[in-house]
Amino acid sequence: MFESKRCTRRSVVLSTGTLALTALAGCSGGGGGGSESDGGGGESQSDGGTATETESGDGGGGSGGGTPSFDGWMENVGNYDGVVDETGGDEVTVAVGAEGNGGAYAFGPPAVRVSSGTTVVWEWTGQGAQHNVAAESGGFESDLSAEEGFTFEHTFSESGTYTYVCTPHRTLGMKGVVVVE
Repeated sequence: MFESKRCTRRSVVLSTGTLALTALAGCSGGGGGGSESDGGGGESQSDGGTATETESGDGGGGSGGGTPSFDGWMENVGNYDGVVDETGGDEVTVAVGAEGNGGAYAFGPPAVRVSSGTTVVWEWTGQGAQHNVAAESGGFESDLSAEEGFTFEHTFSESGTYTYVCTPHRTLGMKGVVVVE
């Protein structure tokens, strides 16, 4: 591992860091479910979004310990601290351009749980430049807009977990989830 017989502090730190990253890389792989691109058994296409059968981290029940990770989808979403339960309503509003991810580059709330048949209305705050709402599966997509009060809506009629993103700000962590029961 070392080119010389002398073991320096720097070489030990570098080796330890490399080993740690290698170990973590094995932990970050996908779970047992498939992905949309590989046709795996964990997801199905329906209602214009990606419907996943379970939420990693809580077994899909919502009241288990911890915050669901949605197979890592919400890992870099700065304002995500759990799923907001909005079940029972006919319509739910999600802010587009909410504070998060180093500016107005977030959905607020980024994850909501709704009942089947609920319409989600995304409403632009006018902050953070132009945003859009686009299903990861390509099933629905709004226009780009920076106009305060601009809205886009989608009605979720089938159970599942639907992931979406603001295309221009994806790398900043502007992503969201709608869990439909």
